[in-house]
Amino acid sequence: MSKRVQFAAHGGAEVLQLVDFTPAAPRDNEVQIENKAIGINYIDTYIREGLYPVSQFPSGLGTEGAGVITHVGAGVKGFHVGDRVVYAQAPLGAYSDVHNVPSDSVAKLPDNITFEQGASSFLKGLTVQYLLRQTYEIKAGEIFLFHAAAGGVGLIACQWAKALGAKLIGTVSSEEKAQLAKKAGAWATINYQIDDIAEKLSELTQGEKVSVVYDSVGKDTWLSSLDCLKPRGLMVSFGNASGPVTGVNLGILNQKGSLYVTRPSLGGYVRSREDLDKASQSLFDMIASGAINVDVAESQKFPLSDVKRAHEMLQSRKTSGSSLLIP
Repeated sequence: MSKRVQFAAHGGAEVLQLVDFTPAAPRDNEVQIENKAIGINYIDTYIREGLYPVSQFPSGLGTEGAGVITHVGAGVKGFHVGDRVVYAQAPLGAYSDVHNVPSDSVAKLPDNITFEQGASSFLKGLTVQYLLRQTYEIKAGEIFLFHAAAGGVGLIACQWAKALGAKLIGTVSSEEKAQLAKKAGAWATINYQIDDIAEKLSELTQGEKVSVVYDSVGKDTWLSSLDCLKPRGLMVSFGNASGPVTGVNLGILNQKGSLYVTRPSLGGYVRSREDLDKASQSLFDMIASGAINVDVAESQKFPLSDVKRAHEMLQSRKTSGSSLLIP
């Protein structure tokens, strides 16, 4: 008998339950993976709360993990029992000992990258890859703004920006998180609890502002993000930690300088096996080279039985970098 986390109604962390279950055999083009480490992502809280509805209850949770293939379904090519693998866009249910995943969502994990490194970085790292290399191609020497710079995605972005020779200005909520972001490679930080974001950014750029803002916070930072952009700048809204941006008046984009806005997601950029292989190789090369360190603090590794506390800590913004569930 295996264990999995599920929920039977939307709500707070208290709706999460650890239950016994018998895994089904993998279907055609699926592999069964014995998870060794499971990624916890902010999108998991959106799904639990109902911002993104599920197809049925009870529902599993989580889309990211790393482990070993134990069974291979019919039609699977390129994967075998015993392969070390990682995945980030699986059907809900990764918060479990065992998970069946379409083989097109799975990448082989290089031997020089641990299961914990894989599970802590795959979704977040692929996100940073498409943000900085595809949504807008950051150039060496370029100054740009990245919100929540001490979060799981943010710390990878700080390191990737440094490797590119770019100047990331990161927003943070405390001096402690400012130090984390700077250690990871942020060029400068703005403490949004103390400073007006747009005013501080203008000061840092000698009034120049920036060509691109990456914003996963959402509602609370929408207007201040637009105020940080140069004319014809790009606002990249890729998350809703403070709630979704709604009721947008498109005229404001005109008023603030003929701005562009995009609402991207990983699924929009990784649409094929070829896309996944290319993006994952780019990420693995950065990790293997040492340019990106994705090791997780011991205090942010939780057993499946402690999933409620893991979610509570994530949403209270008491974590920095990535958090993991360890089956």
